[in-house]
Amino acid sequence: QLEDLVMYAAFGVVLGGRIGYSLFYGMDQVKENPLWIFKLWEGGMSFHGGLLGVMIAIWLYSRKIHRGFVVMMDFIAPMVPIGLGLGRLGNFINQELWGRVTTSDWGMIFPNDSFGLPRHPSQLYEFALEGVLLFIILYLYSAKPRPRYAVSAMFLVLYGCFRFFVEFFREPDAHIGFDLFDWLTRGQLLSVPMVIIGIILMLVAYHKDHPIHQENSKA
Repeated sequence: QLEDLVMYAAFGVVLGGRIGYSLFYGMDQVKENPLWIFKLWEGGMSFHGGLLGVMIAIWLYSRKIHRGFVVMMDFIAPMVPIGLGLGRLGNFINQELWGRVTTSDWGMIFPNDSFGLPRHPSQLYEFALEGVLLFIILYLYSAKPRPRYAVSAMFLVLYGCFRFFVEFFREPDAHIGFDLFDWLTRGQLLSVPMVIIGIILMLVAYHKDHPIHQENSKA
């Protein structure tokens, strides 16, 4: 069943990530050429879209094996930062999604940056926060029995906060720029609902009448 779960999740990531990027970041390209959405080799994946894709895929899979959707999501959540961390390392190696210009001592000049200016290695910031730190926190948090929704809620809140913070150091998409008040990016606006939903789920999870779920550490 684990192999099937991985396959469903992989399809969800790819399809959701691409569709999400097209809707959130690439509508101009889609309007100009609707077939652009299928040109995966040109790049363009959205984490927020990938997350929605995975949730839909896991929902379909949970129905197939007659397991609770929330149980499955709570089981998967602690493993997601591993993929996130590897993805950010890949961004750093490929010299993409770099940070904003900086005068700090650790600023880096990326060879494919036409401006040749020192920039924040924001990919490494995300690797440290969304990959390493998030994994450690979720691993420790899920090691003990938690109420249903709690582990997934913790993931949503922490990822949303980490992503919102790192976006202050990450260069906005050139074709979008800032979305709100000339300082909030598209990534930050998409992260806010994650935090809000996560907080709501956490409150629901720890409601006094909500049962403690014992499967988080055993699934």
